Amino acid sequence: MKDKANVAVLVSGGGTNLQAIIDAVNSGIITSAKLQIVISNNPGAYALERAKNNGIKTAVITKKECGGAEAFEAKIIETLESEDIDLIVLAGFMSILSKNFTDRFPERIINVHPSLIPSFCGEGFYGLKVHEAALAKGVKVTGATVHFVNEIPDGGKIILQKAVEIEEGDTPEILQKRVMEQAEWIILPRAVELISKEITGG
Repeated sequence: MKDKANVAVLVSGGGTNLQAIIDAVNSGIITSAKLQIVISNNPGAYALERAKNNGIKTAVITKKECGGAEAFEAKIIETLESEDIDLIVLAGFMSILSKNFTDRFPERIINVHPSLIPSFCGEGFYGLKVHEAALAKGVKVTGATVHFVNEIPDGGKIILQKAVEIEEGDTPEILQKRVMEQAEWIILPRAVELISKEITGG
């Protein structure tokens, strides 16, 4: 039995959710996981800098370099297997993974989505679009959801959710920031710890 679950974080952009996980490891919120590698499909992702600043191994794998989606996924799988990864965290990873990929890692891939699933989720709902839709609908409460990933966008089993109040005068940008601070950055590290503990039998 491993002491700690080996975690891979897949990123495409700034890596604020990655930072929340790094901070949770450093502060002792996460004790059952080791951040083994950060994989990006964007060579310019600032998330890679965050990983390097914290001594975490990085890899850049792009569809263009691999020559297509299938080879791209195969290369990611090869990398995950060579690093003996137990848990895959999608932290702003802007690429939909195929059924072939998700079936290889059942209940071992998690994602954070910036709404309370089943609201404002599924294909086309990502980033600011989620918050724009929530505000357009006039909901009073939104939040974030950590869920397992399967072949359906945002379709996997829910692990954790946290609600966030919508306030007068909210713009999509303001709301996005509040949902990150009050929900995403709290429940994503919690979910990483929860599942890693299960994996290690802790």
